[in-house]
Amino acid sequence: MIVALTGATGIALGVRTLELLAELPDVRTHLIISPSAALTLRHESDRTIDEVRALADETHRVAAIGDSIASGSFPVHGMIVSPCSVKTLSAIAHCYSDNLITRAADVTLKEGRPLVLVFREAPLHLGHLKLMTAATESGAVVMPPVPAFYPRPDSVAEMVDHMARRALVRMGIAEVGGTQWLGLDSRELSLNSNRYINDV
Repeated sequence: MIVALTGATGIALGVRTLELLAELPDVRTHLIISPSAALTLRHESDRTIDEVRALADETHRVAAIGDSIASGSFPVHGMIVSPCSVKTLSAIAHCYSDNLITRAADVTLKEGRPLVLVFREAPLHLGHLKLMTAATESGAVVMPPVPAFYPRPDSVAEMVDHMARRALVRMGIAEVGGTQWLGLDSRELSLNSNRYINDV
């Protein structure tokens, strides 16, 4: 599994993704951290870059365009970019493989493997929407980190955990699970039906 961290805000999403993968004994992670991600990590987290690298089985320099994960012959399940910056999304959408992150993403797409882009930007202008469309047309899954409120999270950490788990489940790694929506309580609905719902 390839995990890439880029310079968008939300570095905790990528770190939590690495933590979850580290709990799975059958998953080997390859980590790439962009220079901008290293700056964001310093600003948004108390973790050091060495602590984050220690969560992965193998780390790669972003400039190492000839590393193993740059080739489709190297077997990986897929790749997640979390968080994904506008710059990285643009490069992936346009097949601009100028570093190991965008090269590995391009290889992931050409080999038909899952690529999830946790795109962290808001509000969105038309250029962003076009980039997301182009990346999706090439096979990527654009998954903005939208928090869920039905689990009634008590902290930002719980929201980050839920979003990271959802992204990994979308990649086919069901082992990380997460809070599932089980439907509204029918008894509660019946007690409040006159106030909240119409007969249908």
